[in-house]
Amino acid sequence: MTRQELISNIKRKGSFLCVGLDPDIDKLPKHLLEAENPILEFNKAIIDATADSAVAYKPNVAFYECLGTKGWEAFEGTCKYIKGKHPDLFIIADAKRGDIGNTARMYARAFFDHAGADAVTVAPYMGEDSVKPFLEYDGKWAVVLALTSNKGSQDFQMIRDAEGQPLYQSVMKKSQLWGTPGNLMFVVGATQGALLGEARNAAPDSFFLVPGVGAQGGSLRDVAEYGMTDDCGLLVNSSRGIIFASQGEDFAYAANASAATLAQEMAELLKKRGII
Repeated sequence: MTRQELISNIKRKGSFLCVGLDPDIDKLPKHLLEAENPILEFNKAIIDATADSAVAYKPNVAFYECLGTKGWEAFEGTCKYIKGKHPDLFIIADAKRGDIGNTARMYARAFFDHAGADAVTVAPYMGEDSVKPFLEYDGKWAVVLALTSNKGSQDFQMIRDAEGQPLYQSVMKKSQLWGTPGNLMFVVGATQGALLGEARNAAPDSFFLVPGVGAQGGSLRDVAEYGMTDDCGLLVNSSRGIIFASQGEDFAYAANASAATLAQEMAELLKKRGII
């Protein structure tokens, strides 16, 4: 999916919601556990229930890999289901891969050629040759970890160089030399508050994938205030707050309501900015 197609979908739907598909098998509604592939059936129901509110889905690969072959089948099946039934939706494989050369190329092939994802999250610690293979596909994206929302982000991301620049900003500035705003975006956590504004200054034209809204406590209004651009420039992810809004047989209905509430707030923020 191209940048312009993504922006057009955001404007058309009045939403920049990304639904995180993190289907913890222990939290699935019990009536689904009898299905041949409970994870896939759960995801299909969530996708159909939230597709009107979302512009993107982010399956976290760890929740699939931990289940072995069945889990990988569920991951690929989820991607193919989205592309088949909701082809306008953007798929981010949240895999956080970070290896060099031919290994990175094989990861890119797995997620782009076989699974059909539009984007992959990548860890840039090993430098340019660990990211570039993901940027060699037309219409595909690398989503570079920059300023994350976890507690341990302080261990390395905020280390300052001799000029006082934090490491995450060095990562953002350097990696922009490898790609373009049309194939490279950054993970910037919502729980970092005003730091999101500093990240925006470091990458004024790039899309941000923003986790941490919802269950992790991030503020959607703060994200829009500090991170929104004239063409939105944001994909805000919510996982548990949507997919596990209920763990009963009404789980899809509850997910629909939770996603719609977030999307309505997003529409108001887009209108305020004059984007829609």
